[in-house]
Amino acid sequence: MLDAALWDALSRPENLTLIGTILSLLVFSAFFSSSETALTAASRVRMHAAEKDGDKRATIVTKLMNMRERLLGGILLGNNLVNILASVLTTALFTNLFGAGGVALAAATGVMTILILIFAEVLPKTYAITQPDKLALIVSRPILWIIRILAPIVTVVQVIVNGVLRLFGMDTNASAWTAADEIRGAVDLHLQEGGVAKRARDQIYGVLEIGELTIEEVMIHRKNLNMVDVNASPEQIIKDVLASGHTRLPIYKEDTDNVIGVLHIKDLLKAMSRASGDISSIDIKKFAREPWFVPETTSVVKQLRAFQQKREHFALVVDEYGALMGVVTLEDILEEIVGDIQDEYDEELSGVNRLKDGGAIVRGDVAVRDLNRAMDWKLPDEEAVTIAGLVIHESQTIPIVGQTFAYHGYRFEILTRTRNQIQSLRVTKTFEPDQRAG
Repeated sequence: MLDAALWDALSRPENLTLIGTILSLLVFSAFFSSSETALTAASRVRMHAAEKDGDKRATIVTKLMNMRERLLGGILLGNNLVNILASVLTTALFTNLFGAGGVALAAATGVMTILILIFAEVLPKTYAITQPDKLALIVSRPILWIIRILAPIVTVVQVIVNGVLRLFGMDTNASAWTAADEIRGAVDLHLQEGGVAKRARDQIYGVLEIGELTIEEVMIHRKNLNMVDVNASPEQIIKDVLASGHTRLPIYKEDTDNVIGVLHIKDLLKAMSRASGDISSIDIKKFAREPWFVPETTSVVKQLRAFQQKREHFALVVDEYGALMGVVTLEDILEEIVGDIQDEYDEELSGVNRLKDGGAIVRGDVAVRDLNRAMDWKLPDEEAVTIAGLVIHESQTIPIVGQTFAYHGYRFEILTRTRNQIQSLRVTKTFEPDQRAG
């Protein structure tokens, strides 16, 4: 008897209309939910590629992604409107069926919670997340029209939201992430998943970071330079050049700060050939090349362009007082992108000896950037170029042998020191707080 009465009540035209309207509103709710997920999860890169191929829908998707506040505001407003209206109509339907009272309200609440959760939220969003790009292209046009229609209301909502956030000191226009940060994050994720090799990751990082470097950070320091004394005998000069293993060497007179030229080994070989075996007659001042001095604050990108324009591979780096700081070569800059480039004359010793416990014995003059690449560490390199410089900067002292420090999640133990220079140290990861440990 009850079933027949309930069926008769459901068959009434006004109740059938309510049921049809509620189901339609649930479809709209599913549309808004799937659109939100698709348009926020779609790949900007693939949309850009589709846009270049002439897909007008991709242009609309890109436009929507560039106005995220209005996009989210419009979708959420539309979604809430249809959900609230569906809930109101469901309450009216159950009131018609069971009469006014708590039973109708409880039944309407339970039914709508289940329907909205499953069919208007979880199901459409699950589908959208599996193929966001495809769905974003499909929903782009109707969403754009909906946002335009709801624009006045969305604008008012945005003003209120931004005003409230500012009351709490939040800047809605600030963004801590840059495009480079997003690329780094994506590459790191693919590295963990095995889709990108570590060497490829390092090369991508090198391209992203090269614009932030100065030549001071990539140059060969003066203490590691091989230089030629112009007053030395030709025989000694030839021995020094052969022992260095380098193609170009600075030439100095009396003082290593007084660089008067650059010796290229090809010019030396030509002079030796013309001398017909009489090496003592060779005068390197006659074929020494003009030295090219650049300030240490020059950016690496600017220096790379200068190398290309001047068709040179070698420059001498000086500080603000004109004192020689080191040399920078085209190879030094390229190594920041592609990694270490070794030829048959380069030493195999990199200055980093790995230990079984995950740490390393590191030569003091090893660059922090090179150590990070070799060990896949994240030591800061903003305040110091070398690992010894980092320890001195953080400790604000010149440490003695045996001292240990803990900074940035790493432990540093001084192993050897010559005068005021740290020669080698042991570096290991640690969970100690930043402090001077001993």
